Amino acid sequence: MGRELIAAHEAAGERLDRYLADHAGLPSRAAAERLIERGAVRVDGECAHKALRLAGGELIEFEEEAAAAPAGPEPGSELAIPLALIDDDVIVADKPAGVVTHPAPGVVGPTLVAALRDLGLRGGDDEQRPGVIHRLDRDTSGLLVLSRSERAYASLGEQMRARRIEREYVALVRGRPPSRRGTIDAPIGRDRNDVGRMAVGGRAERPAVTHFELAEPLAGMSLLRLKLETGRTHQIRVHLAAIGHPVLGDPTYGASGAQLGLGRQFLHAARLAFEHPADGHRVELSSELPPDLAEALERARAAG
Repeated sequence: MGRELIAAHEAAGERLDRYLADHAGLPSRAAAERLIERGAVRVDGECAHKALRLAGGELIEFEEEAAAAPAGPEPGSELAIPLALIDDDVIVADKPAGVVTHPAPGVVGPTLVAALRDLGLRGGDDEQRPGVIHRLDRDTSGLLVLSRSERAYASLGEQMRARRIEREYVALVRGRPPSRRGTIDAPIGRDRNDVGRMAVGGRAERPAVTHFELAEPLAGMSLLRLKLETGRTHQIRVHLAAIGHPVLGDPTYGASGAQLGLGRQFLHAARLAFEHPADGHRVELSSELPPDLAEALERARAAG
């Protein structure tokens, strides 16, 4: 069945593919482009090309069947993900541990994108990861922001590149850092001996900066608050292991959490702050420790 859409007068000068992605319920601009390339989009009765600039007021017709998602549910689409915020432009999810942020080669199991796709994630050209601004590791819980419009994707992406999105984490680590606060400034790349790990000084290394502060000293352990300037894969876990204080429950980088009953790394994205794409007001959100980490912290306190 075909659908019709009247281009708003405010759309004058906007590319057709971008307008469709934002206003026709499509998951991404790439999906809009494919529709156009298949000849499934007509503007005022004529087959259109993706770079067409709208004047405003045109009748846009497209085939709903061509835009439909593949049959069968995506793994993870049945998940209920807690939301800290949702509006016309952004979603802030409170991701549970065990959920991958988006599909990728070799990824098995539920993804956050699959669970939230029906809420209208949009932004970027990759339909496998619409609206994704940043990621959390599978076994890291907590807050991350996604976009529901192209303008939000562009704004949040620019904020991320300019390091204006504040991301604060809580981690329980082995041992005690030599100072109450400090900065780890060490490039990270792929481990030269294990492709599943990252390492300081690894292959194709990129700059990485992590700030830490001691939140609570414990017997043989420390609860740290950490802020990221950059967002490299496994950054906090790699940096803390590199200074001899690996995250507890993270055997990949050298610290079992069996004594605390941990089934995953004690790492939680506890605070997120950014400028709202619509009007620039400051959004600040926080997330409490989930039960498994809260219980492990109580065991660590009791051990002292």
